[in-house]
Amino acid sequence: MRTDDSTIDDRPADTGSAAKAAPETEPEPKLTPMMAQFIEIKAANPGSLLFYRMGDFYEMFFDDAEVASRALGITLTKRGKHLGEDIPMCGVPVHAADDYLQKLIAQGHKVAVCEQMEDPAEARKRGTKSVVRRGVVRLVTPGTITEERLLDAGQNSFLAALARSRSSASGFALAWIDLSTGAFFVRPLESIQVAAALARIEPRELILSDALLDDPEITALLDGSATTRSPVPKVFFDGATAESRLCRFFDLQTLDGHGSFERVELSAAAAILSYVEKTQIGARPPLLVPVRESASSGMSIDAATRANLELMQTLSGKRAGSVFDAIDRTVTGAGARLLAMRLASPSTIVATIQARQDALAWALKNPAALSDLRKQLKRLPDMARALSRLMLQRGGPRDLAAIRDGLTGAQALSVGLQGGDGLIETIHQALKAAGTGELAALAAQLTGALAEDLPLLKRDGGFVRSGFAAELDEHRGLRDQSRKIIAGLQSQYAAETGVKSLKIRHNNVLGYFIEVTAQNACALQQDGDQRFIHRQTMANAMRFTTTELSALQSRIAGAADAALQLELKLFEDFLSEVSAAAAPIQILSQHLADLDVICALAILADTQNYCRPEVDESLAFAIEGGRHPVVEQALRRDGSVFVANDCDLTGQSAGQIWLLTGPNMAGKSTFLRQNALIAILAQIGSYVPAAKAHIGIVDALYSRVGASDDLARGRSTFMVEMVETAAILNQAGPRALVILDEIGRGTATYDGLAIAWSAVEHLHAINGSRALFATHYHELTALAQTLERLSNATVRVKEWQGNVVFLHEIVPGAATSSYGIQVAKLAGLPEAALARARDVLQQLEAQERERSKTTLIDDLPLFSVSPQHWPSKAMAARDEQALTALDAADPDDLTPREALEALYQLKKLRQSQ
Repeated sequence: MRTDDSTIDDRPADTGSAAKAAPETEPEPKLTPMMAQFIEIKAANPGSLLFYRMGDFYEMFFDDAEVASRALGITLTKRGKHLGEDIPMCGVPVHAADDYLQKLIAQGHKVAVCEQMEDPAEARKRGTKSVVRRGVVRLVTPGTITEERLLDAGQNSFLAALARSRSSASGFALAWIDLSTGAFFVRPLESIQVAAALARIEPRELILSDALLDDPEITALLDGSATTRSPVPKVFFDGATAESRLCRFFDLQTLDGHGSFERVELSAAAAILSYVEKTQIGARPPLLVPVRESASSGMSIDAATRANLELMQTLSGKRAGSVFDAIDRTVTGAGARLLAMRLASPSTIVATIQARQDALAWALKNPAALSDLRKQLKRLPDMARALSRLMLQRGGPRDLAAIRDGLTGAQALSVGLQGGDGLIETIHQALKAAGTGELAALAAQLTGALAEDLPLLKRDGGFVRSGFAAELDEHRGLRDQSRKIIAGLQSQYAAETGVKSLKIRHNNVLGYFIEVTAQNACALQQDGDQRFIHRQTMANAMRFTTTELSALQSRIAGAADAALQLELKLFEDFLSEVSAAAAPIQILSQHLADLDVICALAILADTQNYCRPEVDESLAFAIEGGRHPVVEQALRRDGSVFVANDCDLTGQSAGQIWLLTGPNMAGKSTFLRQNALIAILAQIGSYVPAAKAHIGIVDALYSRVGASDDLARGRSTFMVEMVETAAILNQAGPRALVILDEIGRGTATYDGLAIAWSAVEHLHAINGSRALFATHYHELTALAQTLERLSNATVRVKEWQGNVVFLHEIVPGAATSSYGIQVAKLAGLPEAALARARDVLQQLEAQERERSKTTLIDDLPLFSVSPQHWPSKAMAARDEQALTALDAADPDDLTPREALEALYQLKKLRQSQ
């Protein structure tokens, strides 16, 4: 039932037949004040659905109602008319608003929440036509939600801002925050890095200047990203005021102490702050000072590689079966989020990786402490998100309890970390600090103040413990024990007057009153002090009151409200204390998350028999007994055993390439992926699924595995394959790890072979990357004779009674057959089709034997160029210098001597190659 003002002239819903029978000449009714108010507020918030508060409901009108009714599957009704048309209307209950908001946000909508800013009774004092004052208190967008029910505890909810500067060295900058935790990051980007950065962060919402929204360059960079795009005024990205806006927000004189930021980075960071201030209507979230990430601090992994390796979700979009699902042993939401961030961007800093490994080693050496730490961590609440809700005025008593429990839990956890060093000691000191100073005082205050059973909302009251505030206890006593107090007063009056039948009664007209029979009234009226005041004479009784009873009545009547108001005042006091300690609480939350990740990875290493990898600055890549973390666990659940394999890409020069041949279903793709995943796990600081591993830092990981199309952008399967391959060949460097599977299979045989052949040569001669290249083109194995850093490897199989048995072992050498017909037989092809395939295969093989493999290659001009003559990047640069010098020379202006010197100079440039 709606309990708002609804104003006296608000029209009811037009559902009757009388409205339809009205004469056509009836004048158009004016908009009610309420509807005029809706239109005014809606006009001030374009692009958002307006949740217009009317009592216990949020109502939507006009186009908003039609959009919301479709999106939410709720009934569309009508209310009055506007311009001769019915006004569409729908609504949702306030108590269930979060569920409806979740559905709308998931579909990319934005919602302006408009609340009643005064009591309806106050509005009526201004006149019968007055409307309750309302205002938008918050804009809910995909990137700014903080409600616990709308968030995944183990997943960050990022809001990002993309800025561009023509004068910047990098060209672009990306800033991103998690409003629910306060995390704030910024990094410079080149245009080619934008898509990969967005794929890593997966922001729920991306803001950018409206001037860039239709820019073809920006459109191309964002093509393929599913994030919600929110254009904002260009002034949000104003670089001239960006630094001052940031300093003002964080109350700093300068940002120099937090890093050296380019102007474009400051623009992106300031734009996010402006957007947050706009959407939160002035509420200040507990954001940390932005952390600047350098382009070289994390492993670069593009969107295609993330999808191919199924890091965070499978190709079908599910978490189950992903790498994250396989390695996640965290017991807190904050720990899960931190692990996900590290998996999305593995570190390239050796010291950081080794410090994390040392912490895991300590945990594994102290199993009793590890077990106890995990039990305590499991009981801890999510302090970071509770803090954010409190500071955005969306928190409740349970969020205060989360702060209390987090602080006291941290103190207890510090005991179990004694005796460690490095990262463990850092965490130990941070948790130990929670037992001293302002954090300890805050924990003690909240412990003494908060009741055992807490309501969800502060407006429900009852969250302050009895005995904490004497005045509150008095109000509660009056509220909860009014009958007992009245009964005591009644006994007192009866004893004083000698009238045993004296009663204190209550009705809605007089309130509390003393009632005696007419015969006993004289006992009260003889009081010389006029203590008993006559109120009413009845046929058989008389009613009195006293100043004491009247005061008590007023106190009882206002006791409940007074108790609630006092509790709300105490809540604000607690909130002020929490806000003052926001920064150390956030830092403490980060250390708790770090500890959870350490314990989780230690449990993973122990239960899955992972080893500690050697990680250094070399170009080594040597793995003994490597395994795929996801496949191994799946096989173990089925009672099977994973076949481990070695991989050594450690060459004497810039890298080495393995050319892997063998039949389908033999395990080539699994082998490719497992080595990429081992590199990722090693660089997040985890132990890895192998008997032994030595990983030289991988600064970029590229993967082209599997077949998919992109019909929305007009790309066939083969086109997608070529786009991804082009990105690899154009970007991969000596420190990159490249995983390629079946390049060229999507086109004609010779076309595909040519592309695959040239790709291998390019990786060897130009990119110099460590690479695994799986193929069915057996002709490529001939390259091992000419490319010094290329080795052939194959998957062992065994033929038995006409069938093929996959052994899943990787061994040196080249496959002699693809065993395609045997695989087709396993798949269930009809025998007639299989027999015909065998006949065709025999004929093709007979023809092929007539032409040697070498002859085939010699017939293709592409392969007649020896790879050793391919220009390197340095050679290409010197050629460019020589051509530039030649272009600058004017033969007509040169003397014979100058011409001769110029010729010598050009020859010198060429000889230096």
